[in-house]
Amino acid sequence: MSIDLSVVVNFHNMTREAPRTLHTLSRGGQRGIDALSYEVLAIDNGSTMPLSASVVEGFGSAGAEFRYVFHGTKSPSPVEAINAAVRRARGRYVVVMIDGAHMVSPGVLAGMGAAFRAYAEAFVATLPLHLGPGVQNVTVLNGYNQSAEDAMLARIDWQRDGYELFRAAGSTSDGSMGWFGALFESNCFGMPKAAFERLGGFHPGFMSPGGGLVNLDFFRLAVESPDLAYVLLLGEATFHQYHGGVTSNVALQAHPWEVLHAEYVRLRGNRYIRPVRPPILLGTMPRQAIELGLSSANVGLKWWGQVPR
Repeated sequence: MSIDLSVVVNFHNMTREAPRTLHTLSRGGQRGIDALSYEVLAIDNGSTMPLSASVVEGFGSAGAEFRYVFHGTKSPSPVEAINAAVRRARGRYVVVMIDGAHMVSPGVLAGMGAAFRAYAEAFVATLPLHLGPGVQNVTVLNGYNQSAEDAMLARIDWQRDGYELFRAAGSTSDGSMGWFGALFESNCFGMPKAAFERLGGFHPGFMSPGGGLVNLDFFRLAVESPDLAYVLLLGEATFHQYHGGVTSNVALQAHPWEVLHAEYVRLRGNRYIRPVRPPILLGTMPRQAIELGLSSANVGLKWWGQVPR
C-alpha cells in the first residue's frame, strides 16, 4: 500500500532521546495531518543499548505506523542504514533525519505535505537548532549536559505544544543565521524518494563516526540540483538534544572538523563550500519563534544583500 511520507530517523544508543523525538513525530505531536498517511522507520544503527521495539511501535496509530528496524553493524557511520531504510520506504516522498536526537516542531510533516503539493519535485528543509542557552559546543563548557537539559525540558509543556521548544532553544546549530540566512545542512529534510535515489543517496564513502560530513554533502547536492525546488519551512525547526554527539557536543577546540573535512576532500576532490541558493519560504511564524525570526531577519537579510548576484 502506498503512503504519502516515509520518515527515516536514525538512532544510535539513544534510549533517553528517542522517545522524545518519536513523540514529536507522532500524531500527538504533529498538527494538521489528519489527511496525511505516513510511516516512521526508526533505525537503530548498531546500538549496544538498543531501543525497545514495543516502545517505538507504541507511538503509532492506525494512520501512522511506527516501525523499529535494528541495523546490525560495527560501522560508526549511519550511511548504509539510512540508504537501506530509504529503499524499503513505502512513501512516494521520504523525510530523512540522520541524527535521532533532533526533536521536530509540530508543523513539520504538514509543511512537508504542503510543499510537495505545491512543488512535486522539491527538496524541503528545516532549520536545525540547539536546545539550551546557546550552541552546545560552547554551553558544554559551562556545565550544560543531559541533567541540565532534562530539568529545562521539564519546565515547559512541550508534549502538549511542541512550539514551546523554541523557548528552550538558544541558538542555531551553526552559522546559518536562521530562516532568513543560508543553511549549511538540515537535520530533517524531505524529497521524492526517486530524487533521493537519483542523487545517489548518501555517499557510501563517508565512514567517519556519525557519517562525517555526509549530511552537508547531500544537502549541497540537493540544493544545487536544478530540477528540485528548494523549500525551507518557515517557523518550523528541529531541536538537538544533548547526547554526547561526535560534533555537536564537543568543545570547539576538540571539534574533529579537519579530520572529517579531509574525508570529504578525498571523496569529492575539493573543499566543502555551503550552497548559496535563496530558498522558497513556506509556512507561518508561531508566536514562540518570533524573537528568533526577528534576529534571523536582521542578520540573514543583510547577508543576502551582500551576496554577489
